Amino acid sequence: MPILTADTLEFISRNPEQTRRLGARLGHLLRGGEVIALVGELGSGKTVLAQGIGQGWGAMQPLISPTFVLVRRHERPHDGTFLYHVDLYRLEGEAEAESLGLTELMGEPEAIVLVEWADRAPGLFPDDRLWVELRWLDDLRRILTFRAQGERHRALLAEFRARLIGQRG
Repeated sequence: MPILTADTLEFISRNPEQTRRLGARLGHLLRGGEVIALVGELGSGKTVLAQGIGQGWGAMQPLISPTFVLVRRHERPHDGTFLYHVDLYRLEGEAEAESLGLTELMGEPEAIVLVEWADRAPGLFPDDRLWVELRWLDDLRRILTFRAQGERHRALLAEFRARLIGQRG
């Protein structure tokens, strides 16, 4: 049974392109100050979702996994906001993640922080965030569970839900 509460939305994606389009719809709603944490096993679709988010937000360059550089900054020149795409896969723990300076960026009005492998440093994230878990259903399908915490991200999830299925929390 799908989860559908004011704070949680579950969605089954039938293929990577649908996951990317879902991300684009979410990305279109981002204004700055959002923190989006992506978790899931290797190959579950985190980077595909992140690419859609970047596309919908209006990144000038396509998002590619920042596994080796850890953080990539994307900008939208017309409004001065930045999207920081972060990958914590190669980090050893929260102390190493904290050394990247991400906590200073999280919640900044001109910054969107999008983190893959967020479960590697869960204590790094503010209470106000959108946590997205991606799980394998089969070779193509994934279950995406969106959990909003805090006023800003509950409002974001409500708007996202309304755009997807026409229902508010």
